[in-house]
Amino acid sequence: MNVAVAPMPQFDETVCHLKRGKQGDVLNIKDLSLWYGGVAQALFDVNMTIEQGMVTALIGPSGCGKSTLLRCINRMNDLVDGIRIEGAIVLHGDDIYDRSADVIALRKRMGMVFQKPNPFPMSIFENVVYPLRVDGVRDKTLLQETCERALKGSALWNEVKDRLDQSALGMSGGQQQRLCIARAIAADPEVLLMDEPCSALDPIATAKVEELIDELSGHYTIVIVTHNMQQAARVSDNTAFMYLGRLIEYGDTEVIFQTPKAQRTQDYVTGRFG
Repeated sequence: MNVAVAPMPQFDETVCHLKRGKQGDVLNIKDLSLWYGGVAQALFDVNMTIEQGMVTALIGPSGCGKSTLLRCINRMNDLVDGIRIEGAIVLHGDDIYDRSADVIALRKRMGMVFQKPNPFPMSIFENVVYPLRVDGVRDKTLLQETCERALKGSALWNEVKDRLDQSALGMSGGQQQRLCIARAIAADPEVLLMDEPCSALDPIATAKVEELIDELSGHYTIVIVTHNMQQAARVSDNTAFMYLGRLIEYGDTEVIFQTPKAQRTQDYVTGRFG
């Protein structure tokens, strides 16, 4: 019996209409492809420039490659067995996939916030200054100043300044996520990566994190993966729509959601699939 095989979808070149920032670009992703186990291809020739000091959202249906792309930026995919990557990601002129690249040093240049809050089982203070502790910083004044700066930057200082010695595990979920953001920015990273940072939070906590993203934009370059299109529309300057491992359209968020140029983008943002 003959079994009909669905034809593979055809893809045009990426449509790009990027909103440019005043500070230039910080990341250039060039012809990036990724395979799991050397066989299953998850990313196909992704090319995009990420503007410094702006918020870039990655959207698309589940399994489209947006989290995989995010984890390429700080080489977290290196931790997965059988990964093969081709192409380049250039951070301020440095190819992070060059054989001479120091992966530990690279990750210090990147702040990472995960889907679920992951505070360490230690005090609020020690959670925030953990990146400095790892670097061997012991100066109490510097640690205290960094803790205050990071907690103020994450809009958490007024809520916790009188209980810095208490366990971070006693905080609410929303506070824990903002604490993780404080920990991520304590080392003043060049790029802040967020992988669906609000998916485990209630609407009130989500609103606070979104307000925080808005406050941090400009000072930090932020790349956020979100399954929530309304959230992407609210917080980002540029949006990248991905589908089946390919970058379909990338540009000004307002254009992406109101007058997209690619038909697949139009179909996704209007709810025809996804």
